[in-house]
Amino acid sequence: MMPDVQTRMLIPIVSYLLGSVPFGLLVVKISGGGDIRKSGSGNIGAANVARNAGAIAGVLTLLLDAAKGYLAVLAAARWTGENIRWMTAAAVIAVVGHMFPIWLRFRGGKGVATGLGVIAPICWQAAALGVLLWLVVVAFWRYSSLGSIAAAVAMPIFVYVLYAPHHAPPEALTLGTVLISMLVLVKHRSNMERLIAGKESRLKLGG
Repeated sequence: MMPDVQTRMLIPIVSYLLGSVPFGLLVVKISGGGDIRKSGSGNIGAANVARNAGAIAGVLTLLLDAAKGYLAVLAAARWTGENIRWMTAAAVIAVVGHMFPIWLRFRGGKGVATGLGVIAPICWQAAALGVLLWLVVVAFWRYSSLGSIAAAVAMPIFVYVLYAPHHAPPEALTLGTVLISMLVLVKHRSNMERLIAGKESRLKLGG
């Protein structure tokens, strides 16, 4: 289904605005924790929120960041009769909105939770495997960033294999998931440098 002109204009705008909502910043401020950008790594994502404002704030940020990505793609699906090209466009734009929010002078998060959220309505199996991979990597090595990097690298493969088993997915979806993966990896460049140098912070599990 080809959306009308008004809808075609609405999808990227709504996707970007949803993606750009800085939930990490809002959650910490509402809970009385001040500006999360002045704590830890300065990132507004769930990992930095959890380290500096507590696990509850971190989990809430994670869920809200994922939810805004999910809603952006769901809205595109509803407005276009589940046109995968427009759903993929909404997915990419929502992640871009999270990474480069206009409200924060285009300095946002790293896109992991939002990236997971946008994949869920397109291929929930791939999203579930991404979460599982993250958990396994973090359980063994205790690096949240390493889990995120591994999930970002694997996600295009998961989508390719699971979106339509025994059939190649639409090229737009493949390109979109690869682009999201590349954006997440670029945002994790400093984490990669610290991992290589042995200076990356480990998660403290169970204590």
